[in-house]
Amino acid sequence: MKLRKREEPLPGQAVVLFLLLHVSGMRAEIARYSVPEEAERGSFVANIAKDLGLTGEELSARQARLVPDGEKEYLQLNQHTGDLVVREQMDREELCGQSEPCLMRFEVLLESPLQSFRAEVRLTDINDHAPVFLNKEIVLKIPESVMPETRFLLESAQDPDVGNNSLQHYTISSNEYFHVYTGRRNDGRRYAELVLDRALDREQQAEVAFSITAVDGGTPPRSGTALIRVVVLDINDNIPVFTRSLYKVSIRENSSQDTLVVVVSASDLDSGTNGEIAYSIFQNSEEDLQTFKINPGTGQIRLKKPLDYEETKTYEIDVQATDGGGLSTHCKVEVQVEDVNDNAPEVIITSLTSTLSEAAPPNTVVALFNVRDRDSGDNGRTTCELAGEQPFGISLRASDSYALVTSGALDREQVPEYNVTVRARDEGSPALSASKTLLVRLVDVNDNAPTFVQEIYTMVMSENEPAGTSLGRLRATDADAGENALVRYAIEAPPAGTPASASYVSVDAESGTIRTLRPLDYEKVRAFELVVLASDGGSPPLSTQALLRIVVQDENDNSPVVLHPPSDSSVAGELLVPRWAPSGYLVAKVVAVDADSGQNAWLSYELAKATEPGLFRVGLQSGEVRTARAVTERDAPRQRLVVLVRDRGQPPRSATASLAVALVHDFSSAFLQLDKDPGSRQQPQGAEEDLLATYLVASLGCVSSLFVLSVIALATAKLCKARLRAHLSPPSANCYADGDFASDAVDVGGMGTLSPAYRYEVCLTTGSGRSEFQFLRPVLLSPQSSAETEPDKDEDLLCSSQPAGDREADAGSTAASPFQPPDWPVGRSVHA
Repeated sequence: MKLRKREEPLPGQAVVLFLLLHVSGMRAEIARYSVPEEAERGSFVANIAKDLGLTGEELSARQARLVPDGEKEYLQLNQHTGDLVVREQMDREELCGQSEPCLMRFEVLLESPLQSFRAEVRLTDINDHAPVFLNKEIVLKIPESVMPETRFLLESAQDPDVGNNSLQHYTISSNEYFHVYTGRRNDGRRYAELVLDRALDREQQAEVAFSITAVDGGTPPRSGTALIRVVVLDINDNIPVFTRSLYKVSIRENSSQDTLVVVVSASDLDSGTNGEIAYSIFQNSEEDLQTFKINPGTGQIRLKKPLDYEETKTYEIDVQATDGGGLSTHCKVEVQVEDVNDNAPEVIITSLTSTLSEAAPPNTVVALFNVRDRDSGDNGRTTCELAGEQPFGISLRASDSYALVTSGALDREQVPEYNVTVRARDEGSPALSASKTLLVRLVDVNDNAPTFVQEIYTMVMSENEPAGTSLGRLRATDADAGENALVRYAIEAPPAGTPASASYVSVDAESGTIRTLRPLDYEKVRAFELVVLASDGGSPPLSTQALLRIVVQDENDNSPVVLHPPSDSSVAGELLVPRWAPSGYLVAKVVAVDADSGQNAWLSYELAKATEPGLFRVGLQSGEVRTARAVTERDAPRQRLVVLVRDRGQPPRSATASLAVALVHDFSSAFLQLDKDPGSRQQPQGAEEDLLATYLVASLGCVSSLFVLSVIALATAKLCKARLRAHLSPPSANCYADGDFASDAVDVGGMGTLSPAYRYEVCLTTGSGRSEFQFLRPVLLSPQSSAETEPDKDEDLLCSSQPAGDREADAGSTAASPFQPPDWPVGRSVHA
């Protein structure tokens, strides 16, 4: 039988009912089609797109596909045209046997949005099988005493086809004794009975032979033929009689092999061999012979193999009882198979979304699946549930059709994937269950900002570090995945008006490595802070920040600088040390600083060079230059000292300070000698000499005016001299009394760590002609020293001495050693 073209739909093809499946609405209807068996590959069945109201482009865009109910795909959907065609030839008898209708169920799945349409194709039978007798020769033994109208059951012919194509009637060839009667069983199958038309006479004809033909209802009809041989037996007056003509029995499908089904019983009034009964199963179905067996002597019917309710629910067995004389009778055994819960439910996945966005809202469809149980009744009713606590739920779409949906928020960072176990359980006793595990992987969305391992990073760099030096590495992690977890680093631009710290270092955008951009000077920049941003690769990107603190370590790149004495020889002068200076006498203090810090700025002092190395020593930490022993007359009057100042850096750096020391008996003579020495001072320039000359002319005018006042003051001083001599030595005869010019006294104080200030007499000779002030010596409160320092009477001296109170204190402190004052200040010359 050939199929028609697509333009002419097949007979009987119809869409009985078709409604759209809507998951949220829980509605499902079935579209029904038909196709004859043995249809060639590519044969047109129906146009799915037309029935769905979609175009071929829409069908292709939504990725339509078929999901068969079984394991093998016999149909194929053309996504571009929507045609449903035969993919592989189908044999209805092989797929469904005698079951009718023979249905091929499938689902049409559409994506975006996800929809499912249930459909079934009825496989119509074609007359591709002829009736067949299992035995080509049928032998009947009929006694001659059988009365007309007696019926004899014949072996049925087998025809796998169904409906009109199945066996419809029997015919026999012409004979004078018999005709055939075609009957119909409850299950619809036909059987043949041979009806005796006239009495047999063994003496006239011992055997009657004719053919029997089984004819089906196909177009054209098919038939099968067998030979019937009727053997006429001698008279056997009584035939066996069953106790019941119909035996009804029920048996559970899980009954084991050789289980007793039923015992049939027949009796025969004859005696001897004619009364001996043998039982047999009359061959009306090959399946009955393969399933049951009977004991010929006892009539016990037992199972030859286990039963399966899902395959056959009812068996009709014809049992024949034959006596020894060849007479037989028949009874019918009807076996009802009872269903037991021997089939676990099956979970059939029809559609699965293996990857799911972690931002998917609740009730998002993840998978579609069906649950099927081949049992019936309570054994076939199923329930479905999920194992464990997971953010998923099950939604019922239709009978035994479910959808796996999300029921809560998803977070890929906490659970990247789920093994969702769908468990189906029937209502049998005991209940059977089956499960199917679905792997659902979550697709990442950019919902996590990068996180620095530390909030504050502190890195150390040495000053003068070359550009490109690696200081360390920042590290930020992102809980997302893929591009969303790709972290890039950048330095945040500092606000306007702030130091451009971003120009000191750079950060590698991918690795987070911090590198120097230029060398830094610790003395200018000791530390600075930057804000580093870490951004991921999501869209839009998320970012976080951390504080980067760079500490600059000092290097010993600065030499000590001597502040005192100054290195300029034009400013420095000679240091005066009296000849009677004891050991430990403070000569000077070298003051130096170092721009470095820490150990690099710790300074030490040592005497590097000296005219007489044993005469002076330098304090290691203080820088004080003191006499190492008492000064003697043998020591050279001029000493040259070089003090080395060294820091503790690696390598150490140093500087030197040069000191010129003059050993003098008293300061006056020392200054006169220095004044006569052309190398001891610089000659004044012409402009300076004119200025000093002007000062001297003004000074002479003042001195003349003061002379008159001095006469008056001298008289007053004479009156007080008697009282003062009792406590103090008399002052120089040519000096004015104490207190007259107290405000004109000159204080010379030490610097740095020198001793406290001392007061000196300052005298100006009226006839010197030089613009120079000279420090002569301190006022020594002893007669001997007064005599030594008394000036010539021919010279007019202006002297200002210590006040009386000070001289009294000095007298008390120098009484023991008038030539050694407690602490001599640094002697120095002052040029006006």
